[in-house]
Amino acid sequence: CNFEFDLCDWKQDENDDFDWNLRTSSTPRLGTGPAADHTLQEPSGHYIFIKSSFPQLPGQKARISSPVLSRRSKNCKVCGSMILFYYYMYGSHIGSLIVYQKTTAEHEKILLLLTGNQGNFWQRKVLPLDGDEDFQVIFEGIVGKGSGGVIALDDLTLSREC
Repeated sequence: CNFEFDLCDWKQDENDDFDWNLRTSSTPRLGTGPAADHTLQEPSGHYIFIKSSFPQLPGQKARISSPVLSRRSKNCKVCGSMILFYYYMYGSHIGSLIVYQKTTAEHEKILLLLTGNQGNFWQRKVLPLDGDEDFQVIFEGIVGKGSGGVIALDDLTLSREC
């Protein structure tokens, strides 16, 4: 999902504190968001983001989930043994980004936990997905302790390929 037209089949969690927002260009506060998306590398490109500023409060969470992915379907092209994505975490009061693999039995396993400023650029991450149960991938952004920080995601890819 490159977010150029919508959220693809990714869904906002209804039990979190706020939503990931679809956006183009840099965020309103100069210097706290990416100047361009990762896909097109230009201001007209789209990505999703959360920011550490009003009206969000420190510690509040936004979660977005993939569709349920089946390990059993012989025709499944996106079941994946990995997820590849690009993230951007920059700002003086950035919070955390947590990536989970959640089974249909509601068991959540943390695949990645990043906290604090990670740099003013897009970074690539590949995470292995394991187990034999159907699952979802969940991205959780947590607001930091003050204004001045953005967490953004782009180009989420589930794949069986290495």
